[in-house]
Formats: sequence, C-alpha cells, structure tokens
Amino acid sequence: MAPACRTVFVLALSLVLLCREIFSSEYFSTLSLFNSELHKHGCGSPSEWEDFAADCESSILQLEDPDCDEGSSPPCESIFSLNAEKILGQAKLFIEQKRFPFAVENHNTNEELAIGYVLIGNGLYDEAIKHFSLLLQGDPELVSAIYGRGIAYGKKSLQDIKNADLALYELSRVIAMEPSRPEVYEQRAEILSPLGRISEALGDLSKAIQLQPSARLYRHRGTLLFISEDYVSAMEDFQRSLDLKKNQPIAMLYKGLTFFHRGMLKEAIETFKEALKLKSDFIDAYKSLGQAYRELGDFEAAMDSFQKALLLNQNHIQSLQLRGMMLYHHGSLQEAIGNFKRCLQLEPYNEVCQYMKGLSHVAMGQFYEGIKAQTKVMLNDPLLGQKASSEYLKVKYLREYSRYLHSHLDVPVAEYNVDLELPGNFKNHWAKNLPFLIEDYEEQPGLQPHIKDVLPQNFESYSNEVQKLICTADHLGALMQYNTPGFLPNLRIHRAVGLATLEVMQAMQKTWTNSKVRVNGKTRQLQWRDLFDIAVKWRRMADPDQPVLWLDQMPARSLSRGFNNHINLIRGQIINIRYLGYFDSILSFIKDRILVYHGAFNPRGLPEVRQALENVDKVEDLLPIMKQFNSKTRDGFTVNSKVPSIKDPGKEYDGFTITITGDRVGNMLFSVETQTTEERTQQYQSEIESIYKDLTAKGKALMLSTELGDADAVCNLVLSLVYYFCNLMPLSRGSSVVAYSVVMGALMASGKEVIGRIPKGKLVDFEAMTTPSPDSFSKTAKSWMHLKNLPSWYQSLPSVAETFSTSRTMIEALNTDSSTHCPKKS
Repeated sequence: MAPACRTVFVLALSLVLLCREIFSSEYFSTLSLFNSELHKHGCGSPSEWEDFAADCESSILQLEDPDCDEGSSPPCESIFSLNAEKILGQAKLFIEQKRFPFAVENHNTNEELAIGYVLIGNGLYDEAIKHFSLLLQGDPELVSAIYGRGIAYGKKSLQDIKNADLALYELSRVIAMEPSRPEVYEQRAEILSPLGRISEALGDLSKAIQLQPSARLYRHRGTLLFISEDYVSAMEDFQRSLDLKKNQPIAMLYKGLTFFHRGMLKEAIETFKEALKLKSDFIDAYKSLGQAYRELGDFEAAMDSFQKALLLNQNHIQSLQLRGMMLYHHGSLQEAIGNFKRCLQLEPYNEVCQYMKGLSHVAMGQFYEGIKAQTKVMLNDPLLGQKASSEYLKVKYLREYSRYLHSHLDVPVAEYNVDLELPGNFKNHWAKNLPFLIEDYEEQPGLQPHIKDVLPQNFESYSNEVQKLICTADHLGALMQYNTPGFLPNLRIHRAVGLATLEVMQAMQKTWTNSKVRVNGKTRQLQWRDLFDIAVKWRRMADPDQPVLWLDQMPARSLSRGFNNHINLIRGQIINIRYLGYFDSILSFIKDRILVYHGAFNPRGLPEVRQALENVDKVEDLLPIMKQFNSKTRDGFTVNSKVPSIKDPGKEYDGFTITITGDRVGNMLFSVETQTTEERTQQYQSEIESIYKDLTAKGKALMLSTELGDADAVCNLVLSLVYYFCNLMPLSRGSSVVAYSVVMGALMASGKEVIGRIPKGKLVDFEAMTTPSPDSFSKTAKSWMHLKNLPSWYQSLPSVAETFSTSRTMIEALNTDSSTHCPKKS
C-alpha cells in the first residue's frame, strides 16, 4: 500500500517534471487531498500508518466503528447500511471521548450534535446538512451545528462551487462567534486552497498557528507556501514541523523538495535520504532521490533510486514515467519504451507516457508505432476550461515532423533542406512552443506503405572500418559532455555529435584541398553555414522532439519583430542550476556596467555607488541599489553586453541583454536573452563570413605547410568563428553542442585533436557570451582542450557523409548498440 499522503507529493512532483509553472496557474487543494487520502485509507492500521501518526491529527474527524475490527469475519457493514443504533453508538462514543468541537452543557443537544458529526464521518453529507439545519431551527446560534454544517458543505465543495461558498459562509460565522479556535481557521483554509485563494488560506493557517502551533499546521502551511513557489518560507515551516515532531517522513520529503527547486541538489539528496531513514519503504522519497540524481547528472545513482522505488511497488506509475523519461534523455530508447509501455498498461490515458512512447519510436525510426501513439495523445482533447498539457500542445508538431521525416527516409540528406522545406509558420510556431493554430496549413502526407520502418542494425553487420568510425564518434562525443548539474549524459547525442565532428573534419579537408561537396542538391564549395548544418542535421536526428532550426530562415514577419533566445537564471526562488557557475562573472559584469553608466550620467555620485556595489555579493541585492541611486529604476533594469568586431576594429555589436526585475522578497526575475533581429543577424553573419574566408585561406595554406604557427592561426580563427556564432545564437535549440562539434571537427582538419574535457561548470555558449573578446575566448578554450597532433589513422576512416547518406542510415547508426565492442577510453 502506498502512503496515504502521496497525493500531496504528486502535486509537488509536477514541478520536477516538464511543467514547472503548474502551481502558479492551476491550484489544487493540497490540504483537502491530503486529508481525503488519510480518510480513504484510515489511520488505525498500526503496521503501515504508525510512522504517519502525525498526519492523522487532522482537523477533519476520523471515525471508526467501535464494533468492527478491520479484517473481521463477517466483514464490516457499509456506511450506507448504518442503522440508527450504530449511529447512536458512535455518537455516544464521541461524547465520551470529547471528539467533536463546541460541545454544550446540555447532554441531549450534544448527542444530537454528535450524530451530525457521525454522519459527516461516514460520508453522509446531505443527511448531516439536514440534521444540523434542523438543530439550527431550534437554536440559530448553536456554534457546533454551524461548524458541522460548514464542514459538510466543504466536503461537498469539490462537486459544486456553490457548496464551497456556503462552507466559507458558515465557517466565517463560526470565526466571528469563536475567534480563538485554530481548527476553524484551518478548516476554512482547506476550503480556500482549491479555489485558488492561496493567500487567504495562508492567512488562516498563520492565524491558527498563532493561536496554537502544531506540527500539522506548520506542515500544511509549508505545503501551500511550496505551491506558491515560496520555497524558503516553505522550508522553514517544514523544519518547524519537524522540530515539533521528528518522525514525519512527509515533512522531511517536502523539505527536500524545497532544496531541489532552489538548485541545492546536494542538500535535497541528503534530505531525501533522511526521509528514508524515517521510513525505509518510502516510495516517493526514492522517486525524488532518483530525480535529484538525474538533475545532478548521475545516471547510475538515479537508476538505482528508481529501481528501489519500483521494487517496493512494480506498478508505481510515476516511477515508471520518470525512469522512462530519464532513459530517453540518456539515449537508451528501447529501455525507455519498455517503461512507457508498462506505464500505459497501468494507466492507458497517461499523456506523458503516451507522448514519450511515440517520441521514442519515431526517434528509432519506428514511425507506424510512433504516429499511432501520437494520434492517441491528439485525441485526448482537454475539457472546456481545462488547461491543455504540454504533451497535447507539442504532439501535432511532432506528428507533422515525423511524417516529413518518414517521407524523406530514403532520400539522400544532401538533396534536401529541412529549414527550406518545412512551412515558415509551422517552424515559427514550433520553435516558440505556441498552440498549433496555423492558418491555411497543409498537413504533411500520411505514412506511405512502400517506405518501411527502420530495422534494428546489428553492430557486427558493419564493416570493421565503419565499426571503428562509430566507436571513434562515441569517444569524441563524450568529450563534449558538460560536467554541470542539469546535464545528463546522453549516449545518443554523444554518437550524433561525434559523427558530426568527423564529417566536419572530412568536409573541411575537402574544402582546403579545393574539392567540392554536395549540399542542398548542388555540388559546390563548402560555405560556413554548410559547416554548421552538418552538426545541425545530426543533432536534429538524435532527438526529433527538439526543433533545431535556423532562426533567420523563419518568416520575415517573425524575424522583423525579433526572435528571442530567453534563459531564466532565477525566477522567484527557482534557480537554473545549469548556469550557477556564471552568476559571479555576470554579477561582476553588471557592476562594471552600472559604474560606467553612473560615470557618464552621475559622476558626482560615482564614489557612493562604487562603495555600495562593493558590498554586493548576490544578484538580488543589486535592485535596491539601483532604485536608491537611479530614480528611473522602478520595477527593474537591463544591462546590455557588447561584442567587438574583428572585421571592423572599433565597431561593436549588440550581445546579450540581462534583465533584473522584482525585489528581494522572492518575486525576482533574473534572465538573459539574445534578440535575433534581421539587422543584428546580418552584422554577425558578415563577421562570420569574413572569418570563414580567412579560415579557408589559412586552411589551404596549412595543407601545403608544416609551420606550427599556421596551425595555431587556424585554431584561433576556428574559435573566433564559434565565438561569434555563440553570441549570435542563430538556432532555436542546440547552438552550444553544434558549435563545439564544429570546433573539434575544424581543429581535426587542421591536424589537431582535442583530448581534454570541458571543465566542471563550464558551458561553451555561455563562455563565449561572457568573454569580452574572441582572443580571450580562444585562450580559455585552448586551456581545457589540451590539443595534440592528430593521429594519422583518422585519415583512413570511411566518409561519414557517404556511409550514412540518408536519414535511414543515420538512424540505424544512432540505434546500433556498440557497448560491448568499442574500447573504453578514460
């Protein structure tokens, strides 16, 4: 049996999955669900619920039949067959144990009140309302009857919003008559929370805590604070709850989740482990531990945690779903499909599992199964007024792209161009993740029977030379793995970008020896965009879920308005852990720009501003200072970076924009974005074109020279090329790994092999964006690359473009299992 309070965790975990905004847009009654789960499972079983005794101290009455033992023979009677004698027996027990609120001196009245509460406890809410109403006809000021009727209306509130209004009216009357009773405030909070009136519910819980603090009240308030994304305050409440009552696995779990969402993964992991010490078979804790390890990038530890959760309950849907998603993003697609199939056996209408199953099949070239699963998601229309899931919003784009990919499965990839052939509005909406509302859209042709699915390719069926090519690609791709929280190693991506690197190397060597290449149906000299397109096609093929598209190929109308690449670094108290290592350098940059601004516009106040900035060590502390020294700063401010030109010395281009809004109490937004306008794109492309022209000339000279200086000049030009590419951010997704594939491939073409790994915390795109010049970026990148001379055997590898010339052969190469054949490299 799963813990009775698991529903609360289901709500919390929605943030861990793909829709982080769910709690800010759709409020659920955490407290009501929490109590209904307890009521459903009961709190009397000593075997399973001993550890959850604290959770059973609910403000809602929990009833037991004094004449019925669980598991007895004959079985206990249904609540709907309760006779008057049993109801009276329970009512008398209530009176003896003083288990109903606002008792009066008159014994007969108490007995009548107790009967009403027995009816509530047995789920007979309409009967309870009638019973209390009769009592109130005799005494309109009978507090316990008003309270009981309010509880009964509250129990019915999920069925009809009018009942919620009646419940709030009754409970507010009780509070007016008895303002010092904490259970009434708590009860009203349980009605307010599912209505989305979270701030009012928090106010009631705070009043209840003020009157009589308890572990339960702190835990309940912490849960609502968590839903409100006030993770700091939520953590404090969960800790207060644990201080009052230590043996609370649920509270410990929630405390861990507050750390998780603040980017404090190590603290989250330790807290989840503490929850498991309190309850060793706590499935939700194992599940959360697995997700934390996944975010940390520790695949083995995450798998171990998910496995432990499923050993406790092999039918645990969320663990199957999360493990399947992790396996997909690790590149283990066949194993992922197994998890999604099991998930759908247990819950056929699970949109996440259905979508991911369809995606996994398409990624492996199994289009018939994939599109069948996608269609099932499309048929699951949201109800009127219900918010559509992210899977529902994405699935039509995936289905259309799947159909396109299927129709081109056996067409040589050098003969067509995805960016030119897909409709402009389709690409624009897909890249922006907009609802599929495209005027005059003509659907892609359906699956054509003569085009068969991609079949599994046994690694041994490849020649020895091709096997060596694939193994080399696996090694090169692994060198591009980020050692930063938030980036899970993806073996499929490794192989894809490794093959891209080798194809870039071979294409550039052809260009430098005056050979031509086949691109977009034409035979011509390789251009700079063709070079990056090699990496784009492999990255695109590895994961069809992500639209890797050139932004300047979007419709002119979209480009004229600007297409923003937007990254939230901090939103409220949610920290983007991927970029945590760059917070200090961005903070220093912002300080410098503030000083430059005040030096130009407020030179007299400059010393005071400089002194204030010296005391700032967190981004969130900048806004109050800006408000203090600049009257124009109200809700926030922006800072722009500049990128120097090599082609036109002294000229600068717009880099990225840093935005800071909000205040210090938790509603801050700290973000970075680049704007892809037509003018900015032309500026950067002109710079890249100039560098590429020099690179081609130097590369051709290098083919005829053995001078060390020539190779170093080529290296600097390659890194300069990528410096401007990263600052331009010309792709809707994947700019960083595409750029680094080109770096490694171009350097290999020049005779240099990268053997070093990207240092911990470093990201190629952000390194370029936060470095003041191409030269500085080149020095930084070369410091970790550890370049050495390229071994001669690379020249004997088969041509990647000829070996894997179609989408079918590319997918076959990505699917094949080389794990027992390729030598392990450190």
